[in-house]
Amino acid sequence: MTEVELVATALAMGAAAGLTDTSRGVVQDLHTVLREAVRRRLSAGGDGVRGGYGVRVLHAYETDPDVWHTRLLQVLASGLEMDEEILGAARAVLRADRRTGHVIVDVVGS
Repeated sequence: MTEVELVATALAMGAAAGLTDTSRGVVQDLHTVLREAVRRRLSAGGDGVRGGYGVRVLHAYETDPDVWHTRLLQVLASGLEMDEEILGAARAVLRADRRTGHVIVDVVGS
C-alpha cells in the first residue's frame, strides 16, 4: 500500500466510523486529526490541486467516498507531501479501527 492509499483508506475508515454508534470515540477523534492535517496541507500553496479544489475534493470524499475515491487519490498523489503528521495520524486511525473489530476490504483495482 502506498502512502497515498494509506491516507485515503484511513480517511474512508474514519468517515465510515462516524456512521455507526459502536465506532464513535477514539476512531472518530483520530479521523478528525487526520482530516484536519490533510485539509491544512491541501489549503497551503496555490497550485491547481492545492487550495480550493483539493479541499473541495476532500469534503466531497467525506460525503461520498465511492464516487470521489479516485479523485482524492489524484489530489493526494499530486504534490502533497506526506509528512509524519499525516502518516502517523493515518496509521493511528487504522490501528484504532482494527481494535474496534472492523474489517474493511478495499477491492479497487482487483
